[in-house]
Amino acid sequence: MKLTRTALALTAGALAPALLLATPALAAAAPVKASVTAPASATPGSDTENAFAIAKILADPASGKAVIRAANAALSGTPEDRVAFLATGFAKAQDEDNRVAIGRILATTPATGKAVRREITKALDGTPADRAAFLKTGLAIAQDEDNRVAIGRILFTNPATGKAVKREADKAMDGTPADRTAFLKTGLRLAQAEDDRVDVARVLARPGISDALRAEASRLLDGSTPEELRYFITVGQYQL
Repeated sequence: MKLTRTALALTAGALAPALLLATPALAAAAPVKASVTAPASATPGSDTENAFAIAKILADPASGKAVIRAANAALSGTPEDRVAFLATGFAKAQDEDNRVAIGRILATTPATGKAVRREITKALDGTPADRAAFLKTGLAIAQDEDNRVAIGRILFTNPATGKAVKREADKAMDGTPADRTAFLKTGLRLAQAEDDRVDVARVLARPGISDALRAEASRLLDGSTPEELRYFITVGQYQL
């Protein structure tokens, strides 16, 4: 049985409620298309039911290239092709897409930490279920482990860490994975700027500073970016 393009579109629209899609949060990482869950109707039935089940898979925005390719081939093929797709082909194509998604994380995310790399290696060396589990939950758990390590380094290995950074880092460590991601993405920069403003004020309060240093410190306190403050504290004050 073959569905016309119009019939397929109508079938997909009627039978395509979104399947659950995991969207793990990554610090400095692109969103990842995670594993598609096989619908309950994936058990082969009549050819009409099988075609409808495949149309539902095609309509799911989480379906990757391999799944789409295999599903289209099944719809264009014989009833036996559709049975084979639902029985085994869907799972094989999904695992192909999951391997690609995991490889993309490894290849395109320069900030990937030790825990994420460790779990990626385990997933790629493991079973299809291991790869699906990594994309659904394991990536987020491993990323949070890496985020905790990164925040710990800020707290405990940098003697110059200021009060605002320590305060926000402590809050992040006591908070949720989302809090830790937010701290590393934006909170650290803002807290560092708060500490740098305090240090600029200290420079301005020192007796005997040059007119140029006083003018620059005053300008920064009147309005500046976090990057300007950081540059002044680490470099600029020693050049004036």
